[in-house]
Amino acid sequence: MSEKRAAEPGPSQVGKKRKKEVKAEMSHAVTEETLKRQMAEAWSSRTPFRHDAIVMDMDPFLHCVIPNFIQNQNLVEELQKELLNLNFHEKCNDLYKFHQSDDLKKRREPHICALRKILYEDFRTWISDISKMDLESTIDMSCAKYEFSDALLCHDDELEGRRIAFILYLVPPWDRSLGGTLDLYSVDEHFQPKQIVKSLVPSWNTLVFFEVSPVSFHQVSEVLSEEKSRLSISGWFHGPSITRPPMYLEPLLPRSPHIPQDHEILYEWINPTYLDMDYQIQIQEEFQESSEILLKEFLKPEKFAKVCEALEKGDVKWNSRGPPNKRFYDKAEESKLPDILKDCMVLFRSEAFFLLLSNFTGLRLHFLAPSEDETEDKKVGEAATVSADIEEGTSHSSLEPEADPVAGGSSSPQSGEQSTPDPGEVTEEDAAKEGSSVPMCHGELRGWKTGHYTLIYDNIKTEFALDLLFYCGCEGWDPEFGGFTCYIAKGEDEELLTVNPESNSLALVYRDKETLKFVKHINHRSLEQKKTIPNRTGFWDFSFVYYE
Repeated sequence: MSEKRAAEPGPSQVGKKRKKEVKAEMSHAVTEETLKRQMAEAWSSRTPFRHDAIVMDMDPFLHCVIPNFIQNQNLVEELQKELLNLNFHEKCNDLYKFHQSDDLKKRREPHICALRKILYEDFRTWISDISKMDLESTIDMSCAKYEFSDALLCHDDELEGRRIAFILYLVPPWDRSLGGTLDLYSVDEHFQPKQIVKSLVPSWNTLVFFEVSPVSFHQVSEVLSEEKSRLSISGWFHGPSITRPPMYLEPLLPRSPHIPQDHEILYEWINPTYLDMDYQIQIQEEFQESSEILLKEFLKPEKFAKVCEALEKGDVKWNSRGPPNKRFYDKAEESKLPDILKDCMVLFRSEAFFLLLSNFTGLRLHFLAPSEDETEDKKVGEAATVSADIEEGTSHSSLEPEADPVAGGSSSPQSGEQSTPDPGEVTEEDAAKEGSSVPMCHGELRGWKTGHYTLIYDNIKTEFALDLLFYCGCEGWDPEFGGFTCYIAKGEDEELLTVNPESNSLALVYRDKETLKFVKHINHRSLEQKKTIPNRTGFWDFSFVYYE
């Protein structure tokens, strides 16, 4: 047994215990009754309010900035130390890349406890009073550390019950050139984010909070400092859910049937290796094993050089594609493309190319490609033995000149008949009504540079499809720059497949209804590409999707 016995609690013991407790206090100016009343009136009338202790603005949505949020500066410094001693875990997906601490909800460090108390007791009461919201005591807070090239892309924070979002900054001296700003977006008539109209620069011991709503679109811009970290504590106050407008559904992308074009276009453009029947059999076997394949040196060198030259010359008219909560990249205006680029688009839409893709993949993208019933009892290796009887459809329809299945643009087994649909665009909805009897495609020429990305979003339409990506201008490109296409299963973060940009390479990926894809945010590391090729700050791709 111990020789000492625990002392009975007395005044001295209680005093010592109190000494260890840390108490935080929020800015006294903010809690002053006159200011609170003025804030409540401004909140109710949705008018801006400015004071040395707080600034509230309504543009583009209600947000407030409170400098010197915590009274005791020493406490803030100790809080920073406690946070930096926590374990941080990398968080990375389509929307963000940063490091997040262990959950702060139950941490017992004294200064973290003090902050949690002030936020979810004093500050919650204060906000409830001025906003007239009945905010719950639910604790929802974490610490985030953003370092060089980290970012959080455009989103609205909406999740059932979230009413107020807050961020407390614990950063070293910071300015706009270091990135990491909190960017606020305006919205269009469909409540979709339009453009950044305000950027808030992080500042030590400054608290920013805003009302979570269907229009509260914001982002954390990429951190550009290689020396400084952007440390912050963020979370939400929860309350009764608000009524939301119906979710906006974008117009469906137009799809086109193939363009009548015989096999000559393939011999003009494509590396002869890929037109060899035996090699096509190997490609199909590999593709059917893994549902993806990368075909390197796909175009003839002279054709590829001309395509790159046209892209480099800058005669292409580019339009930015949004909205930024779904995508941000440049799309070429096809009607104004230089001839060589128009011809390349025609190649990927041509009837001959549809048939070639059927041979590469085994998918029914042409009437000469076999249906599942026709191939059910056949091994892939037997395909070559039936290539002579081309009109009945084979796994590998010959593309040799003497056995030309699409000569003169004919797509009918009967000589002289033309049954190919006129090349015109139909919507995805029209295609669905027609059924899957007519293979379709949608394609665009895209430009990628620093800051570009695509995101996975809630109302995305998923279906069976073959993705094609053909890359140009990727010399010196490193996966660390971003810009790679990532495939994941619905509801999962783990990658199923990553396709990295590689010049003159054709990537084919077959995806099902449970597979989603995104192009990873291109960060400022990509500017290093200039070391390899002066004035180059990105790459291009021809992006097509084919439907059986």
